[in-house]
Amino acid sequence: MSESELDELVRAVEATLFAAEEPMSAEAIATHLGGAEVRPALKALQEHYAKRGVRLVEYGKRWQFQTAPDLAHLLRREREQPRKLSRAATEVLAIVAYHEPVSRAEIEAIRGVQTSGGTLDVLMEAGWVRVVGRREVPGRPVIYATTPEFLIHFSLESRRDLPGIDELRAAGLLDPVDDAYEALTSGGSAETDEPEPADEPEEDEFVPLAHEESGD
Repeated sequence: MSESELDELVRAVEATLFAAEEPMSAEAIATHLGGAEVRPALKALQEHYAKRGVRLVEYGKRWQFQTAPDLAHLLRREREQPRKLSRAATEVLAIVAYHEPVSRAEIEAIRGVQTSGGTLDVLMEAGWVRVVGRREVPGRPVIYATTPEFLIHFSLESRRDLPGIDELRAAGLLDPVDDAYEALTSGGSAETDEPEPADEPEEDEFVPLAHEESGD
């Protein structure tokens, strides 16, 4: 590919991403541009925007422009949109993220308590967990995994970037569920909950996962 052809492709990819309503994979961009090999253009754009007010970033194999981290505070709105997860949902999300693909029975074995279907429904409605198939064992239970939206929301390029226990504790993200997280990521059982009677609803402690809107 000549330099002029690459320049034109870079411009086309840039325009495509600016016009996109949601992050796009390299394959989707290529399809939109008639099958062109777009990775050299994406790399060139990433380098071009590296020191500018917006950056080209890749999360979960999807590309998007977002505000440079050091300028995000200039574009925040005063109003916050809190998203609250119950303690149960927080624990289930951690299990799915660190152990996926995982069935509901496996989630319950790790947590040490029964998990209601509503907890998984909340995570799927948030767009962070999805059904990815069935385990090939008797009963063929449904198995769950995280979504690209989960990676984007938490600014993770892939699951390999999930923080370890020490990082979570240093960031203050293990309060008040540090015992649960430590047990989950080590494959043990959380000792913070006890099973509740089947005829009583599970009590959820709400752990805020607030985020501020930014002008990405």
